[in-house]
Amino acid sequence: MMFLHPERDEQLELSTDDVFLNPSFFEGGSRLETDLSPPDFAGSAHPIVSANMNAVTGKRMAETMARFGGLGVLPQDMDIDTVARIVAHIHAADPRYDTPLSVSPRATLRDVQGIIRKRSHDLVVVVDDEERPLGIITHADLRDRDQFTPAATIMSKRLVAVPVGMSNRDAFFRMEEARVKAAPVLDDAGRLVGVLGRDDTVRLELLRPALGARGELMVAAAVGISARSTELAARLVELGVAAIVVDTAHGHQRRMLETLRAVSAVVRGRVPVVAGNVCTAEGTRALLDAGADIVKVNVGPGAMCTTRMQTGAGRPTFTSVLVCAREARARGKHVWADGGVRHPRDVALYLAAGAARVMVGTALAGTYESPGDVKEDKDGHLYKENYGMASARAVSDRAADQDAFERAKKGFFREGISTSRIYIREGHESVGAILVDMITGVQSAFTYAGARTVDELHARAVIGVQSPAGYLEGTPHGALRR
Repeated sequence: MMFLHPERDEQLELSTDDVFLNPSFFEGGSRLETDLSPPDFAGSAHPIVSANMNAVTGKRMAETMARFGGLGVLPQDMDIDTVARIVAHIHAADPRYDTPLSVSPRATLRDVQGIIRKRSHDLVVVVDDEERPLGIITHADLRDRDQFTPAATIMSKRLVAVPVGMSNRDAFFRMEEARVKAAPVLDDAGRLVGVLGRDDTVRLELLRPALGARGELMVAAAVGISARSTELAARLVELGVAAIVVDTAHGHQRRMLETLRAVSAVVRGRVPVVAGNVCTAEGTRALLDAGADIVKVNVGPGAMCTTRMQTGAGRPTFTSVLVCAREARARGKHVWADGGVRHPRDVALYLAAGAARVMVGTALAGTYESPGDVKEDKDGHLYKENYGMASARAVSDRAADQDAFERAKKGFFREGISTSRIYIREGHESVGAILVDMITGVQSAFTYAGARTVDELHARAVIGVQSPAGYLEGTPHGALRR
């Protein structure tokens, strides 16, 4: 990467809002000729990682991220037995078909209401004792019904199904013709094996699944810097996670380096070890020397983070990634950019600065796949709650095994928002929709930079610095004019 005016721009501390990608010549004929595979380790189709935040990545998020080519990182606060169940579920999940929501005909409307908002496709399948579909239930079937109405009474028996192995194109037209947005997927014996959304048939043509060496969907997991970190890391390797993330807000500290050395010794190179967060070349060097394969970069830019306002510490995002990536790449290592992503442009600029992957949190929190229940405000708008991992709420949860006095003390040391409403937006209700929006934008950015791969983007990108007015004029402002 080079700056458009290096004599001046190299001296500046820059956020992603401060910079732009200067267009260059592209030899290819289409953005589909680009390859967004991360250069750090194999398996993923693109560089988007869902953050190890309690309100962002759980079973559903990690499974869906992998199905659409990315990587989910399970939070360090999650009980290890829960992690084990989730990893086993994801490894057993079908790489193409969504895990179905199903109930027996004896289930009640209340049972259906408890699960129907766990998926964006709005489909619950009623099955017999041998998992053969009897009918389907959508939100339209739930209106003006008693909560104890049996599923057999409210289900629609009009069943539009897709056989295992049908091409995405043929499945799309079958659902298009029947005017349904999702369909059960059945095996040769007529048993339910999954659900395929009409929109997902198109997304699956654009995004291949992230698979490990044994053909299983990939998932990563995080550990903190506690006395149990080494033991947990050893267990995670046994479970078959794709990577281990050693995570703390301020990664350039003694406890992190001690924990990282111990974890790296236990892992012994069997999976990549990611460590962070830092925002300096010195911090990057220290983590790499302690055994990290990948360094997680950025302090304070996350939507739920108050670190910079509480402490004044941190660094603008683009410069942080640039200086840390230069240090890591000089040693044949990589960095992940963490936080501050609002638009596809932010992902593209992080990759141009040298990141191998980009971690996204709040932008994914307002989806059906994120943990937590869907809630409804007084105006009927749907939302989910989000909170920072250094917030008083997260700190209290982390100290649950301590007495109330100790929890109260730790609650004063907070650097995050404890509760926030992230609304579920029309057209962006699902992780698949957001990923396609991000990835197609990044693919286009590659063509503007004249690059086909992540490494080529970093090598060829020409970055300019702009005024706030320059950024503002690039934002869409024609949606409503009177």
